[in-house]
Amino acid sequence: MESPSWAYVVRNALGAALLIVGTVVVTKTYGSSLAQRTSRLSLELLERRKLEHLHTKPEAILYGSIGDGIESCIGTTPLIKIKSLSAQTGCEILGKAEFLNGGGGSPKDRVALSIITKAESEGLLTPHSGDTIYEGTVGSTGISLATIARARGYLAHICMPSDQAIEKSELLLKLGAIVERVPPAPIIDQNHFVNRARNLAREHTEDPNKPGRGFFADQFEAEANWQAHFEGTGPEILRQCNGKVDAFVAGAGTGGTIGGVAKYLKSQLPDVKIGLADPQGSGLYNRIKFGVMFDPKEREGTRRRQQVDTIVEGIGINRVTANFEVGRELIDEAFRVEDSQALNMARWLVAKDGLFLGSSSAVNCMALPIFPVTVTNHFVPGVAAVEMARKLGPGHRIVTILCDSGTRHLSKFWTHAGNVGGQTELDFDAIFAVDE
Repeated sequence: MESPSWAYVVRNALGAALLIVGTVVVTKTYGSSLAQRTSRLSLELLERRKLEHLHTKPEAILYGSIGDGIESCIGTTPLIKIKSLSAQTGCEILGKAEFLNGGGGSPKDRVALSIITKAESEGLLTPHSGDTIYEGTVGSTGISLATIARARGYLAHICMPSDQAIEKSELLLKLGAIVERVPPAPIIDQNHFVNRARNLAREHTEDPNKPGRGFFADQFEAEANWQAHFEGTGPEILRQCNGKVDAFVAGAGTGGTIGGVAKYLKSQLPDVKIGLADPQGSGLYNRIKFGVMFDPKEREGTRRRQQVDTIVEGIGINRVTANFEVGRELIDEAFRVEDSQALNMARWLVAKDGLFLGSSSAVNCMALPIFPVTVTNHFVPGVAAVEMARKLGPGHRIVTILCDSGTRHLSKFWTHAGNVGGQTELDFDAIFAVDE
């Protein structure tokens, strides 16, 4: 940090001197009680000047404000400029830093809190009664549920596919959750991780020997999911942008984030463009582009995984959910992002911006340059969104979601990405290359 200027030193020295003299005068004239109050106010003003010198806006510090538990750390996340992508595209590329949510460190904190508080208000959950929250999740929602459940007097029982990064289930165990890693299966199979959680919740409630009730969070279909983003994330983005947003881009797993944010932004800014960033193997890209849920990698006999054929976790799905349907007709464009492109973008963001992010964030950011980039000579999957590029072009403001930290993706996504090492000179155009 740079040294204080002489003006700053003199101004604060004079302020301290005036504080001492003023306190003495007030004490002699009006008594010690008023003098103490005057002294406290003066010290607060001096503290505010220090904050100003440190380039911190005083109004951002809520004096006398104390949060009520871990729940108060959720929401109001920073919106940051991603400098390297902004410089390369000519647009202002902004990332909503949802990895800074203080519960489970992802946008799922908002969803988990919304689901739990809604269930409490409807009498479906009672704190400290032995109630257990069951959920099927690939990781982030489970982590958020486990964190908030403990804070509000519940247990969490999480079912997740066995092919997800092991650090997620390890973290869930440390948070006191019961964790079942189940083999990947189609949604029509009762052993699918979501169906497993639903059935366990019902069995818990029906078992007279178990304390409390079983509550199935049902993140894929619960209205509390998209409502959390309609009431929180969307309004925050609009306020942080002072009402100017040209486009919003996000991936979809449950569809709650893009559904809720799109619904809010479109209600305030009818001309805002909404873009879906979809990983390879997911059917949502074709759902938006062609009205069908199909991906070539999901053909009979070619699928390597049962859910979505990609190393990306947290987004991408091959069925329509209630949360995605909320915003489906509001989505203007969809972009397919290949695994190799997501890996390239993840490395780029570390090397150029110091942002160590998870796989879904890399997909979101990969879709951002698509808006302003014009490709005229050939088609490259995930890059040649020519129509949208021509509609926007340089000079626009595009917002996306930075979902979670790369620390949750070390054993899988970042194992494929490898170490960035000392590399600093990277070719931006090479990010868009697709491995055959």
